[in-house]
Order: sequence, then C-alpha cells, then structure tokens
Amino acid sequence: MCNYTRQSQTIKSANDWFKTALPDDFNEADWYQSNFINGFSHPNIPILHDRHPGQIITNYTWGLLPHGRSEDFRKNTLNARVETLEDKPSFTNYLNNRCCIITDGYYDWHWNDEKGKSKTKYQVNSQEAEIFCLAGIYNSFTDPAGKVWNTYSIATTSPDPTMKWVHNRKAMEGDERMPIMLRTGDEQAWMDVKNHPLDFAYPNYQPSLVAFPAD
Repeated sequence: MCNYTRQSQTIKSANDWFKTALPDDFNEADWYQSNFINGFSHPNIPILHDRHPGQIITNYTWGLLPHGRSEDFRKNTLNARVETLEDKPSFTNYLNNRCCIITDGYYDWHWNDEKGKSKTKYQVNSQEAEIFCLAGIYNSFTDPAGKVWNTYSIATTSPDPTMKWVHNRKAMEGDERMPIMLRTGDEQAWMDVKNHPLDFAYPNYQPSLVAFPAD
C-alpha cells in the first residue's frame, strides 16, 4: 500500500533533476510541496506524463476516477495492484495510460504487536537520489457537467524483504505491498507501453530503497 508520501522538492530542483520544463500556463500556486501528504485528501502532486514529454504536469489528483463512477470512488483507487491491472474493471481501460509520480519519500507503519496498538512510522527513500518517481496510471475525462477529471493511481507490487518487514500489518493474510519505486532513469521505460507493467513488478524489478524510523 502507499497512501502517504512527501514532495518537498522545489520547482527548480525537480525541473533540473528530470531535465523538464513546466507548461506555459503553469501557475506557481499549483506546485504542491509537503513533508507529509495524505492520499485521502486527493492532492495534485506533480507528475511526469506519457503524453507530455519534457514537462512536469501539476493538474492531476491522487485517486484514479474511472468513467461512470462518483467522486467518492477515488478513496478506493489510491493504489492499483500491478498484477491485476488487466483484470480489474477500475483499471483495465487505463493500463496504457502511464505516469510517474514525483516524490522524495513515502511512509508506512510497522506494527510492533499483533493488533497494532504500538506502531512505528517509517520513511522510505531511494538509495540512488533525493528525488525519484513512483509508477502510476491515470485517467482524464470531462463529465456531463463539464468538469474535467485528471486523476491517477500509484501502482503497487509484492514487497522486497525490507518492505515486507515494514509493511507487516497484513502479514497474516499474505498481503504485504509496496509501491513501485522506479530506479533513476527508468521513468521513460515505465511510460513506454511497449514494456509490460509486470516487467516492473518485484522480483522482476528490484527497487533501490532504504527505510528508517521517521518522526
């Protein structure tokens, strides 16, 4: 699972790192920065978009909204299991709509006892760089009332040993998860639909991550 992230990078640092530019109609107020982002608030975290090469896009919100669903449905689609993207009605039509969510960390909680009465918050970072991306899929449409919906989900996979230990809440059910952390330079590979999403599933694809207790 991945419901809480951080995006504390400045516009300049993100553009410099990804060698991108902002759209001509960019409004600086749209640049979302926070050390703690709650996905259930459906923020518009900046992304890289397969149909806008060379730009950072800031008008997509977290929680993919499929066609024909109500706004509240987004709380169910913060994450999308990469193994079932082709099968789930909420995601199958958007399998080839690829994006990369810009971040500099995400959070998960380790349960210190069976019922989670004691928990330790962990921050997960890339070992390669201060800024990185999580793999995602998106949808974009205009509803009958004329409102434009630009939304995305973060793709998740089975955990590596580190995240299997950290995200132990559902260990008894065998349902530990982690977001797909893209290695530096693999952003375009994820967004290239010639590459199957499962090519980025663990253990086919090995993340470069480190987790440590967070305040």
